[in-house]
Amino acid sequence: MQGKSRMDYIYINGEEQVLIEPQQISVRNDVIQQYRKCRKDKKMTQSELASRTGISQPNINRFESGKYNPSLEMMVRIAMALDMELDIRLKEKKAE
Repeated sequence: MQGKSRMDYIYINGEEQVLIEPQQISVRNDVIQQYRKCRKDKKMTQSELASRTGISQPNINRFESGKYNPSLEMMVRIAMALDMELDIRLKEKKAE
C-alpha cells in the first residue's frame, strides 16, 4: 500500500480491499453542490449566509470550493440558516 495508510481502505469480508478516498470526494462534492445550489436558489450571498450562521465568509467560501472538510455541526448550522433540514441516511449499495 504505497502512499496510503491502512485507514484509507476498508476491507469487505476480510479480503476485498476498497479505497475510500474516491467515495469521500464524491460524497463531499455532491453535498457541496447541494448547499451551493440551495443558497443560490434562495438568492443569498456567502456574506449573508455567514451572518446568519456565525461562520466566517472565508470559511463559507472554503466549504463551497471544496477546500474545507466541514463538521456535522457546520453543515447543520448552514442548513438551518438556509431554512432547510440536513438529512443523512445510509442506503444499500447498488449491485455493480
